[in-house]
Amino acid sequence: MTASPDLAVSPEVAAALATGRPVVALESTIVAHGMPWPRNLETAKALESEVRAAGAVPATIAVLDGALRVGLDAGALERLATDKSVSKASRRDLSALVARRESGATTVAATMAIAAMAGIRVFATGGIGGVHRGAETTMDVSADLYELGRTPVAVVCAGAKSILDIPKTLELLESLGVPVLGFRTDDFPAFYARGSGRRVDRRCESAAEIAGLLAAQFRLGLGGVLVANPIPAEHALDADDIERTIAEAVRSAEAAGIGGHALTPYLLGRLNEVTKGASLAANIALACNNARLAGEIAAELSRA
Repeated sequence: MTASPDLAVSPEVAAALATGRPVVALESTIVAHGMPWPRNLETAKALESEVRAAGAVPATIAVLDGALRVGLDAGALERLATDKSVSKASRRDLSALVARRESGATTVAATMAIAAMAGIRVFATGGIGGVHRGAETTMDVSADLYELGRTPVAVVCAGAKSILDIPKTLELLESLGVPVLGFRTDDFPAFYARGSGRRVDRRCESAAEIAGLLAAQFRLGLGGVLVANPIPAEHALDADDIERTIAEAVRSAEAAGIGGHALTPYLLGRLNEVTKGASLAANIALACNNARLAGEIAAELSRA
């Protein structure tokens, strides 16, 4: 992807990119739509701190007043955390937000697209979107998967959110030619749970090993890579309990006619309510874990 004139890259991120220092992209929906105040702002700052601790420069991405912002200052982060008018922005929304000078918090797909424009190759998030349960009738499939198939950015995540159909998600990733790497695991993680019972394509034992695979992938022009990093064991939730809660929440959402962009926040909200906050704590822990690994991978990739 070529750089866009609508990109506004922060001085710190621009300097890092110009000198070949490692940079990690971070999405902004976790700030604007993924968590309640003030945990959202606290988490955004914690993610940036984890990236820095691993030796990389954080680049939180959002669309603010029509500009594709790569690297946000404290004021911009707080605005995203508190301004309820900020929309949820996927790839399809970017041109409208730019043309109308509006603001949006970027999803995985939009963050990947903007990161690639800026020349950033590693991105940390919580979990990717995927094929929703019942997609055979609703056709509800996240744009994240298609973005991974065409955009040369590595996405470090805790697998796919448990609310999704994980087997179908992995099947589509395979069809799109996206390698799924497991960090010290053979089992594809299910966000709150460390395993889904489905295998990753390849297991990697170190950030350096992952960086070597990424370097080859990008040289060959083969699109994105998914790096699956299980939630730390001490923060994992019981897979059976989560599955029961999700099934009940899905039925409740269907009865209320909730779908599209509103579905995931609704389901995550129900999970947090039923687990008495344990799912939110797990979400924060896994996101920080992913940010640290992404920083280590970016540092290794800068030396590859």
